[in-house]
Amino acid sequence: MPVLTVWDAGNVVVFKRSMASGCAGVQNPLFFRENSAMLFGDAKDRVEAVLQAL
Repeated sequence: MPVLTVWDAGNVVVFKRSMASGCAGVQNPLFFRENSAMLFGDAKDRVEAVLQAL
């Protein structure tokens, strides 16, 4: 499986249901980088809302 180098991106949007840690109980450091923004909720619903806003 390829690895996406999102840490090199200008802006990253992370879709997440909550701030709870995943099944491994480990926080993802990507969530706390300066180029990352979190959008909480169901990803499909959030993408549809963003598209409507645009």
